[in-house]
Amino acid sequence: MAEVNPALTEVLVGGLTPARTYQFRVCAINQVGRGQYSGETNRLMLREEAPSAPPKNIVASGRTNQSIMVQWQPPPEPQLNGVLKGYMLRYRLAGLPGEFQVKNISSAEVNYCLLKELIIWTQYEIQVAAYTAAGLGVYSQSVTEYTLQGVPTAPPQDVEAVALNSTTIKFTWNPPPQQFINGINQGYKLLAWPEHGSEEDDATVVTIAPEFHGARHHGYLSSLKKFQWYNTAVLCFTTPGDGPASMPQLVQTHADKPGPVGHLSFTEILDMSLRVSWQEPVDRNGIITGYLLSWVSVGENSTRESRSLSNSSLEYKLTGLTSLTTYTLEVAAVTDAGTGVVTTATISSGVPPELPGAPSNLVISNISPRSATLRFRPGSDGKTAISKWIVEGQVGSIGEEENWQVLYERENEPDADMLEIPDLVPFTQYRFRMRQVNIVGVGPVSAASRVIQTLQAAPDVAPSSLSVRTASETSLLLRWMPLLEAQYNSGAETVGYRVRVERADGDGEAQYQSVGDRLAREATLEGLREWTEYRVSLQAYNAIGPGPWSASTKARTRESVPSGAPENVTAEAVSSTRILVSWGTVPEEQKNGHILGYKVLYSEKGSEQPPLVAPVRGNLTQSLLLRNLSKFILYEIQVLAYTRMGDGMPSTPSTLERTKDDVPGPPVRLVFPEVRLSSVRVVWQPPAEPNGIIMGYQISYRLDAGDPNKFTTVEVGSNARQFTVTGLSAEQAYVFRIAARTQQGWGEPEEALVITTDKRERPQPPRRLTVPQKGVESRRVQLYWVPGGDGSSPVRYFTLQTRDLPDGPWSTHTSSISHNATSWVVDRLKPYTSYKLRMMATNDVGDSAFSKETDAVTTLQDVPDEAPVILAVKPSTTTSVLVQWQPPQESSVNGVLVGYRLYYRELQYDSTQTDSKGANQTATRTDITAKSTFKTVSSASLTEFELTQLGKYKRYEIVMTAYNVIGESPPSAPVEVFAGEAAPSVPPQNIQVNSVSSSQLDVLWEPPPIETQNGNIQGYKIHYWEKDKQNETEKVKVLFVPDTSVRLKNLTAYTSYQVKLSAFNAAGDGPMSVPRKGRTLQAAPGVPSFLAFSEVTGSALNVSWGAPAQPNGVVEGYRVVYQPTAPVQGVSKVVTVEVRGNWQRWLKVRDLSHGITYTFRIQARTVSYGPELEANVTAGPVDGSPGAPLQTSITKSSSALTLHWSEGNEGAGPVTGYVIEARPSDEGLWDAFVKQLPPSSTSHSISLERLRPGVSYEFRVIAVNRYGYGDPSPASAAMSALSERPFYEEWWFLVVMALCSLILILLVVFGLLLHGQNRKYRSCGTGKHISSVEEAVTLDNGGFTALELNSRHLNMKSSFLKKNGTRSPPRPSPGGLHYSDEDLCNNYNGAVLTESTTLTEKAGELSGSEMTDSDYEDEAPKHSFVNHYMSDPTYYNSWKRQPKGLKAASSALLGGVVSTPTPPFGYEEQRRGSGSNGSGVVVGSNGGSGGDGYYQTVVTQHSTGGVYTPGGQPAATGTRTPVTGFSSFV
Repeated sequence: MAEVNPALTEVLVGGLTPARTYQFRVCAINQVGRGQYSGETNRLMLREEAPSAPPKNIVASGRTNQSIMVQWQPPPEPQLNGVLKGYMLRYRLAGLPGEFQVKNISSAEVNYCLLKELIIWTQYEIQVAAYTAAGLGVYSQSVTEYTLQGVPTAPPQDVEAVALNSTTIKFTWNPPPQQFINGINQGYKLLAWPEHGSEEDDATVVTIAPEFHGARHHGYLSSLKKFQWYNTAVLCFTTPGDGPASMPQLVQTHADKPGPVGHLSFTEILDMSLRVSWQEPVDRNGIITGYLLSWVSVGENSTRESRSLSNSSLEYKLTGLTSLTTYTLEVAAVTDAGTGVVTTATISSGVPPELPGAPSNLVISNISPRSATLRFRPGSDGKTAISKWIVEGQVGSIGEEENWQVLYERENEPDADMLEIPDLVPFTQYRFRMRQVNIVGVGPVSAASRVIQTLQAAPDVAPSSLSVRTASETSLLLRWMPLLEAQYNSGAETVGYRVRVERADGDGEAQYQSVGDRLAREATLEGLREWTEYRVSLQAYNAIGPGPWSASTKARTRESVPSGAPENVTAEAVSSTRILVSWGTVPEEQKNGHILGYKVLYSEKGSEQPPLVAPVRGNLTQSLLLRNLSKFILYEIQVLAYTRMGDGMPSTPSTLERTKDDVPGPPVRLVFPEVRLSSVRVVWQPPAEPNGIIMGYQISYRLDAGDPNKFTTVEVGSNARQFTVTGLSAEQAYVFRIAARTQQGWGEPEEALVITTDKRERPQPPRRLTVPQKGVESRRVQLYWVPGGDGSSPVRYFTLQTRDLPDGPWSTHTSSISHNATSWVVDRLKPYTSYKLRMMATNDVGDSAFSKETDAVTTLQDVPDEAPVILAVKPSTTTSVLVQWQPPQESSVNGVLVGYRLYYRELQYDSTQTDSKGANQTATRTDITAKSTFKTVSSASLTEFELTQLGKYKRYEIVMTAYNVIGESPPSAPVEVFAGEAAPSVPPQNIQVNSVSSSQLDVLWEPPPIETQNGNIQGYKIHYWEKDKQNETEKVKVLFVPDTSVRLKNLTAYTSYQVKLSAFNAAGDGPMSVPRKGRTLQAAPGVPSFLAFSEVTGSALNVSWGAPAQPNGVVEGYRVVYQPTAPVQGVSKVVTVEVRGNWQRWLKVRDLSHGITYTFRIQARTVSYGPELEANVTAGPVDGSPGAPLQTSITKSSSALTLHWSEGNEGAGPVTGYVIEARPSDEGLWDAFVKQLPPSSTSHSISLERLRPGVSYEFRVIAVNRYGYGDPSPASAAMSALSERPFYEEWWFLVVMALCSLILILLVVFGLLLHGQNRKYRSCGTGKHISSVEEAVTLDNGGFTALELNSRHLNMKSSFLKKNGTRSPPRPSPGGLHYSDEDLCNNYNGAVLTESTTLTEKAGELSGSEMTDSDYEDEAPKHSFVNHYMSDPTYYNSWKRQPKGLKAASSALLGGVVSTPTPPFGYEEQRRGSGSNGSGVVVGSNGGSGGDGYYQTVVTQHSTGGVYTPGGQPAATGTRTPVTGFSSFV
């Protein structure tokens, strides 16, 4: 009160607030000014009263169809009039008189109430009042709100259903009573389902819009089945759902004309009669009353006859027909509604119908993406009309082993010759074939058409199984089932997907995102708004265009922190310690979630300390009274909103507001730096709490021993900081008081004692600093000390310093400890940290020294300041997730970290946004831990943990805390995860890989066990590659359920493949299975890798080749075919040599003609022969080869022949060696005898033991250089191989010895017979005895298996002539030789062939060594192979058995000519290859004259001896070189 009558001594103070505490003081005012205030009265609290204002901002919203949520804010604080105890809420039906129902909310913290058990879709009137201990305040104004709609609880009334026709029923009805609709009537549903069907599964439904409520409604339900009983009903529905249906009424649709009869057929077909039969129609459409049968001769309507038959007649015999006449028969069923569809067939009397023939000449044209025109020539109709055409096709996979399926059927067009095939799949290969159907049945298939491919088209379907889930605050995870390959409608490389995302509320434009991978199953949509509902759809596209959009799916981005701040922040100081802060809401688009409350941040302007935080729980309270503020201080105030995800942005700019001023606090740092015996100078600093603008200071002093109420007072200005007082008494103690003044008056004084003396010094430091253990806490300690001496000058204050151990610096903790204090609470310390403390005292003279340090003091542990950071939460199974985190910083643990706690709770909200105005969200992040389930991780070293036993298909929120022995840290930021989907944990089971063909493998498997699928399996990935070539050949094939098998095609023949499988679901791919092996079957091999020639002379050469680069199986041999490029002397011979095995990849050919060019073709063989490799070569020296050696001569000694020659022209390069060829007199071909003679050689000796006795030989020499073999020298003179032998090798000596041996054997036998007469025994050996005589064959080809074809002129005769007493040469063993010869025969011992004959000799079952002489004596020569050798007596004699000595000599001769050939020379075509083991050679020849060819095949078995080895290819042990020419069999 500003003015009080000076005569009064009491006054009545009004306008006070109830339930407030007040203090009073009085000061007197005169003309000079205002005096000092009196002492303050005791505190006086006024009595409480009922609130004088109702709660404000009352909001009501329908929560369900039977509940309403009411929310409010407390009354303004000045009108509370006491401590708020709670609220009273009353409600009743709006607009109706009646009593209110009352609810008591007994907690002042609760500012909402859910009214339950209300009437559906009904309006209520609601009022709220606050109460204190003094009573109930006033009620608010009424607010009204409806409960939400419900489903109707009564069906439509007076329902009638009547059939209008065979497919339509008419319904009429009255609406349900209005009070039972429970909402806004959205319409009616007409239901009809078969009499014995299910209402849920088989009902046909039509929706009818509502009309005026009082009118009678009607509707129609069409497209029903004819002559069918239906249950009918009507129901009413609102937005929440359908109400109950009316009682079912049974209604039958009308009858109609029936459908066609089935299976029309003919039997007992005679010249003048036949029997026709049929089956009842499938669609009767009523009661069958009979059948109408008519027939007419084709083209003669006048002959039509009809019969009406009963409904039980399903056959009829037609009589009186004309023989061999074609009739058309028609059969139709009859009901009361009329005659049904006619079924027609044609047949000839007396001619039983047959199955139709096959169409032919299939021609395809007009190919489009989904259709093609098929023209054909009809086959035989089987003597009756064609009733149906069937088109079958192979789709996608074309081949003899692929299945055919029916693609199209056309009926009742017997004369068709062209069909349009619809419903084809774009960009797919097809091959067609046709069948004809008549009354007898289905005919045979036609020949297949050519393969076509339909054109490309845009995809027909959208990706399926579209689902959208929250990925983050600004992204959504979209998943789908990719298109099947058959749905691409184009090349796979052009297929992709396009995503369309748009806001569900229609704001903004749609965004599009492309995914180019055709196998992609998910995409993340980025850059979206937080907490916003979106509508997402998906389409596939290819090079032609996009396909249809899928049905849209809604999803909401995750809740985030608000991106904006509350608007309209205002602040108003209501006192010197309180400021009222008010604000508006956060803009809707910046809320990013449910606003759970607000936080008011305030701090003194310019302060470096973090701002203080005052939370406001709930999103409806938008004001806060800041209390206990500093007086007359300018505050910076900001307001932010928060969601459960965290704090949003604070409002900007900061709102500035200053608290009101008040009386100041005492001045500080009161010291007396100058003290004299009669004067002192006092110095001070302004108050630490000025609480306003300092208007001046008042200095008061008195003797300490004087009157305590008698002071001498002096006032100075606001800028004064010191004052000198004089006229004092010496050696006296004085009490000084200094007070400051603001506009609100004088503040508390600061008091000090001073002694007027000149004997002063610095004080002593405090002593015995101690910190007892009971005074140690986590962030502060209690310090005790004993003051030291004051140095005759009172201590003014103490200074405290602290130091962190072990090596922290000393820092001043405070300099404001009172001079009379002996203990102090040292705060602002860090938990679990060691400190040392020290102090110093300060008096008017100065500072003391620092005290002795305390012992080390360790603060106690405290809860951690920082939470762990959750790095990832990954689903591991359908009911568990793996949580991974980063530990908090060690400095924030505040002790020893013990472990972690994981709190998780199920999130209940769905994708529909709740109106923030209709709910008061009061949960904070701290509340999350109180409402969640938690798991404890008792190890501080762990950084991951699996949460198990979660609910499937539930969304969870997870937070973490770290804890030590004291407690837990604040919770971490929450992380959301969706449980229920995880990648499969095991691979597919029971995988089998089966060979199908040379290019296909079948892979079969079973799904993973159901408990390990972790969701619905969407498909499988098949990885396959060639063994040991995974990086180069791996391919992936993706299959979608329900397939559990796949055929891998286009594989490499006879190749081992590794196959691995994995299953995948919406969450990702499962683990890969263990690789399974499979091998494709063999196929024809590829072409040999190269073809080369070496040692080419005028009559022989070596041909070699490489193994195929693509063997495609086990190479079992090769076929070598060679022939002259042009006929030689009118004869063109084709020679075929079959080489068995893979290691033998060379051949010696010796039957060539000089200067003739030959074509060689090589094929490899596995299960069949592969393609040929062809090259040409000319027999004879090449350019650059040396000339023929000169002056060839031969001399003979007793044991050897010596061949001499001289060097000829060396050609284009130096001579590298010589080769000696020999020709025995009993053969006609030259063969290499000695190889690789050094280039300096001019003679060579040949031991007679290497030659056959009695045979004359000619020799010639060939020079060799790097270009090849040169021309041979002239042949030497023929020289006999006879030599002198000792008598014991003469024939007469051998005969005598043989006779003596025979006589000795006879004597021994005779003696044994005589001895046997003394014993009785029974002979048990009877029958004809066939002796087996081993026949030695002498080889004269130097150890080479060889084949010779005589190219001399052949005389043609009509038959073979056999010379008496001659014997055919032994036939080679069939195991090594197979031959067939159609050659023109040669002379044999003077006998000639008289006419052309084709002969084939079957391979014998016995080798030459198993045949007796008699086997040959009487057998006519059947083969030109035999005739070839019989044409020369010496050849024939060479087949005779040789004496042992001769055999040895022959062997020696053969062994001396084995040598290694020079490297091969390539002609025209040459490739490199490799070989494998083999077993034989098959040789054949074919020639002819005048266009008549002959064919000859000979198989030679590899024998032991010298082996020809082409350069770079080793010879196999125990084998012989196959060389063409017949000498190998001699």
